[in-house]
Amino acid sequence: MDLTTRLVRGAKAFFGARVVYALANAVLLFLLTRYLLEPAAYGTLYFAISVVSVGAMLATLGLPKSTGRYVTEFLATDESQIPHIVRISLTYLTALTLLVAGGLALARRPLAALLGDPTLVPFLTLGVVFVAARALYSYLTNVFQGFNRVEYSALITTVNSLTRLGGAVGLVLLGFGALGAFGGYVLGYAGGAVVGLVALRTQFLPDFDAATEPAADLTRRILEYSVPTAATRLSVVLDSRIDTVLLGTLAGPVAVGFYTLARQIADFCIVPATALGFTVSPAIGEQNADDSTATAATLYERSMENVLLLYVPAAVGLALVAEPAIRFVVGTDYLGAVPVLQLFSFFVVVRAVHKITGNGLDYLGLARIRAIARGTTAGGNVVLNLLLIPPFGVLGAAVATVITYTTYTAVNVYYIHRELELGTGYLVERTLRIGVIAVAMGGVVWLALPQISGVLTLAGVVALGATVWSVLAVASGLLDLGEVRALLA
Repeated sequence: MDLTTRLVRGAKAFFGARVVYALANAVLLFLLTRYLLEPAAYGTLYFAISVVSVGAMLATLGLPKSTGRYVTEFLATDESQIPHIVRISLTYLTALTLLVAGGLALARRPLAALLGDPTLVPFLTLGVVFVAARALYSYLTNVFQGFNRVEYSALITTVNSLTRLGGAVGLVLLGFGALGAFGGYVLGYAGGAVVGLVALRTQFLPDFDAATEPAADLTRRILEYSVPTAATRLSVVLDSRIDTVLLGTLAGPVAVGFYTLARQIADFCIVPATALGFTVSPAIGEQNADDSTATAATLYERSMENVLLLYVPAAVGLALVAEPAIRFVVGTDYLGAVPVLQLFSFFVVVRAVHKITGNGLDYLGLARIRAIARGTTAGGNVVLNLLLIPPFGVLGAAVATVITYTTYTAVNVYYIHRELELGTGYLVERTLRIGVIAVAMGGVVWLALPQISGVLTLAGVVALGATVWSVLAVASGLLDLGEVRALLA
């Protein structure tokens, strides 16, 4: 199978799974906010998830990424080492998981007291299972990516999404409230992990005859490479979770509810970029390793162009319709999330760029550089949150996130440019043309805003903006309908 066919197949599978994931999350968000949970309970749910997610990170460190990297490498050089890579990494993952889950079980009451919210105790108790399930789920996702079989990552993502939705809604309706919704998350990760383990055992490992002995220093190499990727993951948690933890501690669960709602909407918007980055990153590393630097650079440039074409206009539209979207879809109880969502419209563009850049650095062997950048900006994020949350509340947390994540992404882009020698002039010219499209589309949407009076008219204005964007994108030559039809075929 040639590179293009493999990329398209992987992108389709993972994009489909991310669409299911995003839609399931959107339905869950809508049901929880509109009908099932008040802002305080909604905030408590995601306060708890943020806390136990730190534990889930500690239970994996950098092992999933390191395992994926060496699976990819030894597929090309010595397939007989693959079973040893899986065995070694799973052994260490299990040990870490038992250590962290046990620590959480013992420390759940003091931790809840430290965070100033005793109601977290039952969440932290159930969080022991959350940590184990999510650690294994994360590991399997990266292993399948390392095998260049993204469709299996897509499979367990879909299982997670649908199980989470059904479990969370069902348990809330049974009267378990926010704790029931948390249980849905646990069921989702556990279901995905079980399906992934079965697939790994039956569809992958039987294809490889294990060497008599592991390669020299194989364990050391796996653990050594996991250190910078662990630092990156720790920084990811600090950026994506510690703000919620600090917000819950300093401003209360209602502020967490507003912040989480805005961030979830932003997450929904980056589904295409996530799928593209997940699929393209290993290919960029593969082409660079084969001394096909020009091909790797072209892959990245085209990915960047497509991401900007989609997300710059989308960010403009999101900022404009944020208030009516919250008012008519979620409800007036959550209007406090509007300014955060408007600020996060810029954050959406930055995250989309990072989705096609960050993982690429790992596959180019620059995980250490990425870890240093992430660690530095994550530390800055903590400091900014501590400075900005007391006077500005939820908006202060959002400002801190946008500033630090933008800085981190800029560093990532700089290093991938230095490694691949990207065509800067080409990217600048395309970005300027995309900016013109975004301004024109935004003007049309702004003129139509007074007509929004409910969900249907909101959908009509969004459709109008999308139509203007598509016409201008095709007319400018930035969007090739033939390529779109080929991708969807």
